[in-house]
Amino acid sequence: MGQKIVAVIALGTFALVIGLGKLRQTQAREAKAPYPSMATLDQYLMERNAEIAMARSAAPESISRDADVLVLGRHGYETAVKGKNGFVCVVERGWMGPFDGEFAVNFWNHKLRGPLCFNPPAARSISADDV
Repeated sequence: MGQKIVAVIALGTFALVIGLGKLRQTQAREAKAPYPSMATLDQYLMERNAEIAMARSAAPESISRDADVLVLGRHGYETAVKGKNGFVCVVERGWMGPFDGEFAVNFWNHKLRGPLCFNPPAARSISADDV
């Protein structure tokens, strides 16, 4: 009798797991991506001085004051401030994150911005053309 109860519980649990999995797949297919396509370029751009300040906020002032600062312009990232310590500070947009999970859903989110400073070895591996 005990084995039958265990088998019924196991079978019920298995059916529940399968059912919930199918429900989740259906919900995922039906969910609309909040940012399905690129916004207008103006929505990604920032006021130049605000972008410089945000980029510099990614590192302590002792580093960021002498760093190159890149800003997003109409034709890509450009050097707004030429530094002298080898660091490069920039404001990343949503499309610069990994293309999976939450980032994939927000790839075109024009509100997603984050400051980042590259140290000299990392900065040597990128340029304004790469960012």
